[in-house]
Amino acid sequence: MISHKIFEIYEEGRSIFTKSILPGKTHFDERIVTEKREEYREIDPSRSKLGAMILKGCTNIGIRKNDVVLYLGSSHGYTPSFVSDIIGKDGLLFGVDPAPRVMRDFVFLCEERRNMVPLLADAHHPEEYLPRICLADIVYQDIAQKNQAEIFINNCRLFLKKGGYGLFAVKARSIDIRRKPKDIFIEIRNALEKEFTVIDYRILEPFQKDHCMIIVKK
Repeated sequence: MISHKIFEIYEEGRSIFTKSILPGKTHFDERIVTEKREEYREIDPSRSKLGAMILKGCTNIGIRKNDVVLYLGSSHGYTPSFVSDIIGKDGLLFGVDPAPRVMRDFVFLCEERRNMVPLLADAHHPEEYLPRICLADIVYQDIAQKNQAEIFINNCRLFLKKGGYGLFAVKARSIDIRRKPKDIFIEIRNALEKEFTVIDYRILEPFQKDHCMIIVKK
């Protein structure tokens, strides 16, 4: 297992991994590699936009050990579980999702991964969870809404520390199915550049169809 250019990411061939903070546990039938008494969990880029971004050549995702992460669209917790490994036991991830059914699964995951906190809330209305969380080093968004750029910007304004990083997985088909995805990506990037410094932008195909990720710094 070789350390990747990105902090707390490891690679073996064309596969990428995190070092598990819960050895002996798998949550999503992910492949486990054991080496020198450490366990590494493989990230599937077809299931994780973060994994796709790394395999597309990103060299700085901004996430560090001990960071506080606000994760919008935590769903069942696949990618959040890997972020949990990256930030380590002394980091903290707030996972926001409005769907009770997936939040139930995420709650069970949080009971095992104690550095994650579930929040049943709507990212459209950050005022709902404003009193319940602290400022974050990272805002990560992966939600399927037409106004996803507005949601991302509003949450970054409220919660992202100065110098913090925002990771925005853009779902073009959720914004406008009639337009070319690349045109949508460029439009959103231009909107973000008015408020933040864009440090990386990559289209995520072939791993994720009609998706890109934009990483910004506040």
